[in-house]
Amino acid sequence: MTAGHDYIIVGAGSAGCVLAARLSEDPAVRVLLLEAGTHDERRALPVPALMARHFLTDVDWAYVTEPQPRLAGRQMYWPRGRGLGGTFLINGQVYLRGDRADYDRWAELGNPGWDYDTVLPYFRKSEDRRGDPSPFHGRGGPLPVADLRDPNVLTHAFVAAAVECGIPHRHDFNEARLEGAGYVQVTQRRGARWTTAHSHLRPAFDRPNLTVLTGAHATRVLFDELRAVGVEYRQDGRTTQATAGREVVLCGGVVNSPQLLLLSGVGPARDLRALGIPLVHELPGVGSNLQDHVGVAVIASITQPISILSGESPANVVRYALLRKGPLTSNISEACAYVRTRPGLASPDLELVFSPIGVPPRRLFESPRAWAVRRARSVTDRVRRRGEPPTMHGVILGPAAATPRSTGFVALASADPLAAPVIQPSYFSDPDGEDLNVVVEGVRLARRLLHTQPLSGLIDGEVQPGDDVQSDDALAGFVQERAQTAHHGTGTCKMGIDPMAVVDPTLRVHGLEALRVVDASVMPTIVSGHPNAAVIMIAEKAAELLHDRERAQAS
Repeated sequence: MTAGHDYIIVGAGSAGCVLAARLSEDPAVRVLLLEAGTHDERRALPVPALMARHFLTDVDWAYVTEPQPRLAGRQMYWPRGRGLGGTFLINGQVYLRGDRADYDRWAELGNPGWDYDTVLPYFRKSEDRRGDPSPFHGRGGPLPVADLRDPNVLTHAFVAAAVECGIPHRHDFNEARLEGAGYVQVTQRRGARWTTAHSHLRPAFDRPNLTVLTGAHATRVLFDELRAVGVEYRQDGRTTQATAGREVVLCGGVVNSPQLLLLSGVGPARDLRALGIPLVHELPGVGSNLQDHVGVAVIASITQPISILSGESPANVVRYALLRKGPLTSNISEACAYVRTRPGLASPDLELVFSPIGVPPRRLFESPRAWAVRRARSVTDRVRRRGEPPTMHGVILGPAAATPRSTGFVALASADPLAAPVIQPSYFSDPDGEDLNVVVEGVRLARRLLHTQPLSGLIDGEVQPGDDVQSDDALAGFVQERAQTAHHGTGTCKMGIDPMAVVDPTLRVHGLEALRVVDASVMPTIVSGHPNAAVIMIAEKAAELLHDRERAQAS
């Protein structure tokens, strides 16, 4: 058993890295950070455009959902990062907080201190945003938030076409309101991916009061009656227990945090008893309220080979290596538009993401199993196929429901802590079918943009859904057959005061002592932006909450 820690943090993703760094700023506080993955410094990880290379590798939990009844029974591949940086290692690097209304809604649901005006300083605290001063941005913080270094000509055409269609130009999506079209901001430094493992954790590595253990898979939280006193974990085939004198903080994310609570006997009593897990505390909301953005790809071919599919040409590799410029600096999703599909909405309900990338059609929609089988072929075959010329240069316009109403759940498949959990997002399950309607409207908008100058002058033809898909029923069928997750899962340990809430507004687990959750799972409703920015904000605010606790105890 290891001892001598004040705080144990489980999970070194976006939130865990921030929290470990902030808590260890106090030399009197001893912090242990546990991460199931490894400390991966492989050369390709920082290259923004190569993020998909790391799917289904050792830095990916590679989860698969249950079959989706309203998506033609398909299972979704759910990449989740493992290693220092978590999903930040493999995400699209978009820094997009969401609309003011998202956070004001959290406060309205019984979470004082989480309205937009109150959380804005925590966004700013983490940020190093260069350029003109702005009340919405911070400067001098640890995390770089930058404009794209080298946007594709197709991306410029998309933004101009959106404005031509009547969508206002949005200079900065990280102001209080989202509506409009423009370029995204990214978490990059000089054209390289930059995670909270780089920005927050790396500068703290040498602090004597911070211990970081990788390859340490947490298996349960340890309790003394209703107080969390430590964590059990497996490392190098051995089971070890570590004790926490003050608190245990779960930062495992939307899947792993509820999974660990359930394995520890915290959750719906009936489900735990069915698996033979002793009940510590009944909390029915653990694992419920799973929300995610889901959308579909509208694909068109282009008249010239100018997409970022050519990024790995020798010239572009040299350009990236020497100048950190060119298509390899692309985060793939270079621009977006937020619109309201009907009047009267408090904020946009549709996001349209633009990617200037050509996709080999035969590989677009492989199932996770087919993908895994393909990856398992011989090294020689994989190298040969990497050398194949691209089958299509093109663009993708990806409409997604920004404020989905459908909810699902995460549950245990077994009492084995190393077994993958059950993930059931229940896409398009909202009773009135509004989520599906929003995406269908998004397909129509994407088509209008493809036929609007200057983008239309670069388009050769629509590849998907195809000219024969026109009626409402045909479009709905297309969306259900081809929709995919945006990898934005949230909400499975939601914050609130209702009977299904898991944590209170200070992120403490209801009914338990010395146990908090700090990650995307605490969001009571999904933000309309991309959740990573909000997760970093949550961790910055949580660190202050814990510092306030320290000061109160000292006084």
